[in-house]
Amino acid sequence: MLLIGLTGGIGSGKSSVAERLAARGAAVIDADAITKELQQPGQLVLAAMVDRFGPGILQADGSLDRQRVAGIVFSDPAALADLNAIVHPAVAFEIVRRTDALAATDGVVILDVPLLVESGRDDQAGLIVVDVDPEVAVERLVAHRGFDADDARARMARQASREERLAKADFVIDNSGTLEDLDAQVDQAWTWIQELRAA
Repeated sequence: MLLIGLTGGIGSGKSSVAERLAARGAAVIDADAITKELQQPGQLVLAAMVDRFGPGILQADGSLDRQRVAGIVFSDPAALADLNAIVHPAVAFEIVRRTDALAATDGVVILDVPLLVESGRDDQAGLIVVDVDPEVAVERLVAHRGFDADDARARMARQASREERLAKADFVIDNSGTLEDLDAQVDQAWTWIQELRAA
């Protein structure tokens, strides 16, 4: 197994890069997707969140109201710390479980984690950073994901800075252009990954 980290700030287009790497044959372990799975009705993580924040974080069908949770925790550092203490260990455990399941393969495994630089984890063979101007990211989040611009900037402020991510990068994908530009850079990244495998 060749383990490659993939990260980028919110709105950078990291998920688009992960999809393209998967299409080229990589197995992707997606921390955001795991988080959503663990927050489904019937899961222990969701039950613990309801215990801490109350049933008001649930929608009528029993599923998690993510916007309501965001409204609670992003203005309250103690609440955010409590949320992280519930969610992060469970997600980390599941990431380890999925990585271990692929360890004996000779494939490429992409570890897609938004806070990879912040975590200090450094056991990957290389780190791909998806980079975009923060204001472009804000525009995309507002236009395509319904974010409030101030909320988007507040979330960015709690992540590693653009400079911190770039300082850790082994390969940078600039996602400020077109989808064709992105495809070309993912091709280059895939070539770089194959060179790592051959080394």
